[in-house]
Amino acid sequence: MTVTAPKGFRAAGVEAGLKNSGGLDVVLVVNDGPSAAAAAVFTENRCEAHPVTWSRKVVADGTVSAIALNSGGANCFTGEFGAETTRLTAERAAQHLGIAAGDVIVCSTGLIGMGDQGWRDKLLAGIDAAYPALAADAQAGSNAADGILTTDTVQKVSTREGSGYTIGGMAKGAGMLAPGLATMLVVITTDADLESNQLDAALRQATRVTFDRVDSDGCMSTNDTVALLASGASGVTPETEEFTRLLTEVCDDLAKMLQQDAEGASHDITIITTGAATEQEAVDVSRAVSRSNLFKAAIFGNDPNWGRVLAAIGTTDAQFDPQAIDVSMNGVMVCKAGTPHAPVDSVDLSPRATEVLIDLHAGDATATILTNDLTHDYVHENSAYSS
Repeated sequence: MTVTAPKGFRAAGVEAGLKNSGGLDVVLVVNDGPSAAAAAVFTENRCEAHPVTWSRKVVADGTVSAIALNSGGANCFTGEFGAETTRLTAERAAQHLGIAAGDVIVCSTGLIGMGDQGWRDKLLAGIDAAYPALAADAQAGSNAADGILTTDTVQKVSTREGSGYTIGGMAKGAGMLAPGLATMLVVITTDADLESNQLDAALRQATRVTFDRVDSDGCMSTNDTVALLASGASGVTPETEEFTRLLTEVCDDLAKMLQQDAEGASHDITIITTGAATEQEAVDVSRAVSRSNLFKAAIFGNDPNWGRVLAAIGTTDAQFDPQAIDVSMNGVMVCKAGTPHAPVDSVDLSPRATEVLIDLHAGDATATILTNDLTHDYVHENSAYSS
């Protein structure tokens, strides 16, 4: 049931004609309370879209009653017209719901730089159509999850049950996946009774080790938002540790779905760096490998070219001795102490799931980055993308 699984939430997804490909493209998610506590993280791209600028201000007071989302247009770099479109979207939703526009987050996804009066009219008409379609059932939640998809090929949803409360989430994203902090559109709801500062702390901890470590292509979007809304409808105030753990599990599910649906990918690559001096250095090493086009192209060709892994490691400031590094691919150690080890033809890279294990032998810290290979299909899809 995704975002409608927790008590106190309604959702809707409708078709407003925003996407050239057709399908559901305008979504409302409404928190009926009794609480309206919220937290959110946004892209760190300095060229942020109008909805992000608006939504940062909305969530600043920790109160959000609704989220209006659309696919089929990012509403980014559309000038004052775009800023006004975002405001009008929030106001239209607020009018229907009897709430303040300043309590409505707005999220948009699609092509940058598009948007005219006709597009705006369709978007606002979509908000009008979504309001009477709001419901708390599974189909409504599914429609909402479908309505935010662009080049995604599958719906991305996850739920967890806590001690008397529920967490539900939905996500979209299949390209431009790089940390910043969110790098996708994600809505997570819960009927736990928590304050906004508690939600903020839990969300930042969860995104730090999940969404922030999906690095499909190193390209940071302008519209990324991860929002967490709490209705308090369960009447349960959970232990912070349990809530954060379950929230992290939901985010981890969604992050892996984003990785597995990455545009044109034929390998889902998990890069684990161990033996680092600090966690951040482990992250830096795994991320450097994940962003090496040479490495990603080799994996696409089922070539266990571990030299490209070492070359990428060498671009970081992490502490290590190059002559002490071990590298394994799908369980086979191909490099030991900076020298060749097992024959490369003993490595099977034909499965979609691919694991690269790096041991720096410089400490006890570990970190994992999720990425994908670089394929012909990825290049084709991103050369033809215009919806």
